[in-house]
Amino acid sequence: MVQPISTRSELVTAPQGRVASAILWGAAGIGGVVLLAAAALWFHYGTAVFFEMITAGISACF
Repeated sequence: MVQPISTRSELVTAPQGRVASAILWGAAGIGGVVLLAAAALWFHYGTAVFFEMITAGISACF
């Protein structure tokens, strides 16, 4: 029978408590800032730039 090299269990656990909460809040904050920046650019430049980018992309493909 094959014997394990190490008898103690070495489990990798996820961060718990404050660290996990800080990571979660940090990711949510960064996501919110990115979404806010995208909305601000949309309102500043309007839909015209958006549709021009789409048509330029389609014309570049063909």
